Amino acid sequence: MPSMKKTTVNLFSGFLGVGKTTALKALIARRPAHERWAIIVNEFGEVGIDGAALSDDGLPVAEIAGGCLCCVAGPQMTVTVATLLRRERPDRLLIEASGLAHAAGVIDELNEKPLGDALTVGAVLTVVDPRQFVNPDYARQPLYRDQVAIADVLVANKVELADADTLAAFRAQAAALFPAKALVAEVSHGALDPAWLDLPAIEKSRYRPAVARDAASGWQSEGFTFDAARNFDGEALTRFFDELPKLQPGLVRAKGVFRVLDSFVWLNWAEGQWGASQVAWRRDSRFELIATEDVAASAVEAALAACLCKEDAR
Repeated sequence: MPSMKKTTVNLFSGFLGVGKTTALKALIARRPAHERWAIIVNEFGEVGIDGAALSDDGLPVAEIAGGCLCCVAGPQMTVTVATLLRRERPDRLLIEASGLAHAAGVIDELNEKPLGDALTVGAVLTVVDPRQFVNPDYARQPLYRDQVAIADVLVANKVELADADTLAAFRAQAAALFPAKALVAEVSHGALDPAWLDLPAIEKSRYRPAVARDAASGWQSEGFTFDAARNFDGEALTRFFDELPKLQPGLVRAKGVFRVLDSFVWLNWAEGQWGASQVAWRRDSRFELIATEDVAASAVEAALAACLCKEDAR
């Protein structure tokens, strides 16, 4: 008996004041005629979407009560999603929440059974105001950082209100984000393209990341990706970073995000020192380095693979 086609689920986030409601309405208005969509929002008043208008448009809408969807991820979200899928059988499900400080937890929940058997987690879209994005006060807020970090598609809205210097700063800072986004876009009046929901494209296991514009001529770079379901051994990663300067001559910079004990950590090496912190990223595990000499790509890749937990090593 053939298995039932999975529904693609996309998370949709954005800080207060970025025009998220307008952007979500624009997405809905431009949805492909052959696709059936359903929407989950966590608070109609805050999101500002008129349920009657959505019903008139033929879109089924469900609400998760309690303020922040991410605070109630678990039984309530599972029941709400499962009921909507069973009743409507949509091709695509959009989940929007007013606060996504714990959006990584929502993605984990969507990937776990029983929801993971019915859903394919697609691209996460985060809408930002470029004037806020370049403001250090926003960058210092964990909620804002997590919204940006978890995004596969980062969309600068209200670009008509930003001056040239602000847009230039936004482009430079967005280009330097790690992990790199599948797409960084600029729009006015929330004019998002539904095709962006089908990003990101599958990354190759080895890729050539961009080198910083101020990097010295001749610097080399290399990147590596691993499936998000595979866990790395934390102690092995620690040894890998400690030994990396010997493995890679001329090492200038190294950074990575890795799944360790079913959570994701960010590791950063610079000037002989490295540190670690938890991050919201969930798309994959990946590692990049920059060096003044040719990258020992095969040796680095083998050393990374040796850090995989035994049950995940292939």
